[in-house]
Amino acid sequence: MLQTNSYSLVLTLQFLLLFYDLFVNSFSELLRMAPVIQLVLFIIQDIAILFNVIIIFLMFFNTFVFQAGLVNLLFHKFKGTIVLSAVYLALSIFFHIWVMNLRWRNSSYFVWTDGLQALFVFQRLVAVLYYYFYKRTAVHLGDPRFYQDSLWLRKEFAQVHS
Repeated sequence: MLQTNSYSLVLTLQFLLLFYDLFVNSFSELLRMAPVIQLVLFIIQDIAILFNVIIIFLMFFNTFVFQAGLVNLLFHKFKGTIVLSAVYLALSIFFHIWVMNLRWRNSSYFVWTDGLQALFVFQRLVAVLYYYFYKRTAVHLGDPRFYQDSLWLRKEFAQVHS
């Protein structure tokens, strides 16, 4: 059972990591003249996204639904968040690598290729979806139904085994 205090702490940590991600996405271009600082921010951003994914899976493992063996139900219910998190992490890593490769040697020049611009726009659009779905999943996993035996869970279990 997820205690209220620990859930509040986990939720706060998740939102702080999401806020850091939003902050880096919003302001990292202002640091293009300082590629080392930008590189460090990008690395921390990718690690923060990875930590958020790990935290969601730890919350999945802590649910009664998971422990009752209805892993498929849990993953089906949160499939969008899982897929979006993986896609967003991959897009962020690809974008960071591409930006750092183009700008590392010539940070004083504004380098912006068509492919990089397309990746930038796509990564930012997926970021908006990622923030929404991740926040929705994090709040939804606070529902007590996921942490105790209930009529809803018994109906789901009967549907799976019938």
